[in-house]
Parts: sequence; C-alpha cells; structure tokens
Amino acid sequence: MKEISFEKKIEKSKTILEKLMNPEITLSDSIALYKEGISELKEAGELLENAKLEFLEYQKSDKEEEIE
Repeated sequence: MKEISFEKKIEKSKTILEKLMNPEITLSDSIALYKEGISELKEAGELLENAKLEFLEYQKSDKEEEIE
C-alpha cells in the first residue's frame, strides 16, 4: 500500500468539504462524504503526530550526542 502524504490528505479533505457545500447534494452522499472527510483528517492527524514524535526523538538523540 502506497503511503499518502499529510499534504495530500489535507487537500483531499478540502475537496470533500467543497463537495459538501454543494446545496444539491443528497443526504446519503453528504453522510458518505462526511465519513470520508473525517477519516482523511484522522489519518492526517496521525501522520502529523508521528512526525512530531519523530522530531522529538531526533531532538532528544541530538542533545544526548552533545552531552557525550
């Protein structure tokens, strides 16, 4: 499975939001799009959290190297 970037997840979420703003969208379509959008944002949040943890780990190891 190919990993999609944080930026692509956010862009897809914006596209979904634009579709949701269409006044002619059906209720069932809007529910499906809403679920898809929430899923994309959740995955983007996880990617961001992983990047944060990776950065903090790098920062921690960099400081440990300075001490040695």
